[in-house]
Amino acid sequence: MKKYMLLLVALGFSMASFAHNPNVSTTMLVEKGNNSWVLQISASLAAFQQEVRTHFAETPYQTPEEFQQMVLEHIKNNLHISVNGGEDIAFGNGAVKLGHETMVVFEVYEIPEDINSVVVINTAFKDIHQNQSALILLKEGYNKERFVLNNANDHTLSLAVDGNQFVEVGKNEASFFSTGIGVIVLGVAAILVVGLTVLGVGHLFNKSNKSKEVPLTVVR
Repeated sequence: MKKYMLLLVALGFSMASFAHNPNVSTTMLVEKGNNSWVLQISASLAAFQQEVRTHFAETPYQTPEEFQQMVLEHIKNNLHISVNGGEDIAFGNGAVKLGHETMVVFEVYEIPEDINSVVVINTAFKDIHQNQSALILLKEGYNKERFVLNNANDHTLSLAVDGNQFVEVGKNEASFFSTGIGVIVLGVAAILVVGLTVLGVGHLFNKSNKSKEVPLTVVR
């Protein structure tokens, strides 16, 4: 917990930049313990609005609640994770926390205790120009690894387990964390992890339907 807090303090300044940058998003797959997992997707509100307007143009949202449901559906339709060559993992209950930086959390199931390989396809933000999505895997006993999905790798990553770490199969040459964007994503990741630890995932699910921190403009 202390190391997460230190990372939060060191990189917290980056939150303001991330919240207004629609090109950057973060996806975290986090083991909470006892083989229980949650999936977190964090991006600017503008990024989610752009994707919803693109994919739900025929049925524009009228309320924040409708927007939240469209966000959940969009993520389910465009984020696919398979482990050990099996079927896509199942998403359970989902919640959306609206804000300038908007966070989506899902309970996830069917992740084996022993992981040999992971394939991630994340096209949730592919319609945003020059988008980059960080993938962070947090499993007990494993190194905390960070990868990137973007146009260069067709928003797809194949990972294998090497000892206590995940490594990219056929690693793309694109360098993500050599840029300032990498620092921003690290700051966001620290905040998300601390939020999960301190507040608990259940708090987000209980509050999500009441969250209207950022007024949404009705799409015509």
